[in-house]
Amino acid sequence: MNKRALYAVLLALLLPLVAYFIVKNKSETAVVMPRHYFADTVQEVVKRGKRQSDTVWHKVKDFKLTNQEGKTITWDDLKGKIVIADLFFTRCPTICPGMTRNMKRLAESIHNGKRVGDRSNHLVHFISFSIDPERDSVPRLKGWADRFQINPEQWWLLTGNKQEIYDLALNEMKVGLQDGEGVDTSFIHSDKFILIDSSRHVRGFYDGLDSASLSRLSSDLVLLTMEKDPARKSFFAGKLQLIAVVFLLAIFGVGLLLFVIRKKQ
Repeated sequence: MNKRALYAVLLALLLPLVAYFIVKNKSETAVVMPRHYFADTVQEVVKRGKRQSDTVWHKVKDFKLTNQEGKTITWDDLKGKIVIADLFFTRCPTICPGMTRNMKRLAESIHNGKRVGDRSNHLVHFISFSIDPERDSVPRLKGWADRFQINPEQWWLLTGNKQEIYDLALNEMKVGLQDGEGVDTSFIHSDKFILIDSSRHVRGFYDGLDSASLSRLSSDLVLLTMEKDPARKSFFAGKLQLIAVVFLLAIFGVGLLLFVIRKKQ
């Protein structure tokens, strides 16, 4: 084997490794994931001999409410799902119908990519919490769902204990911080869509009546569906440098073997 052939073999072995690092670096710097909003604590931890800050993000607490089908719903029914939530009430004559229509358009735009069969996206779920649960009984929610042709497998309208719903809105999803200091805590009438990831962390607030804001929500939603679960570590996590060294040693070994063969010839 001549030198030109040897160099060609070594280059063929080296290029995939170089390409991987280039693509990895580009993807990590170009994509900006939706931010986390609320931190519970910031802890100092030591990783690989270096002291780092580790943020514990606020996790929306569990609830027990009833949907338009009369079924009891908790976070266990949403395990592993990304949630888009809003606040509404069925007697609302102003923003609620428009927000419901916009959420319906968003729900219908999301599918699992299949060309045939069930195209529903089972990774994303929609929730509308009633802020007037004393009047919004299950039959009234069902009437609202029928009016807007809401798919109960993809979107739940929830009613129940008013204090529990308002605690979720104000203290867990913290919509009051987004709507300004003048929010009426006795009757929360917000136009915000809230994006919650599969770990129950709030990742975004969007104007439910603004097309540009809804477009941003669609983009952020796509990014979240691609986000890795931080609780699940990849087999290659922390081993990338070792893999690179092994790969380079393999290249050196192949080159040495080819050199020996060439000498024998």
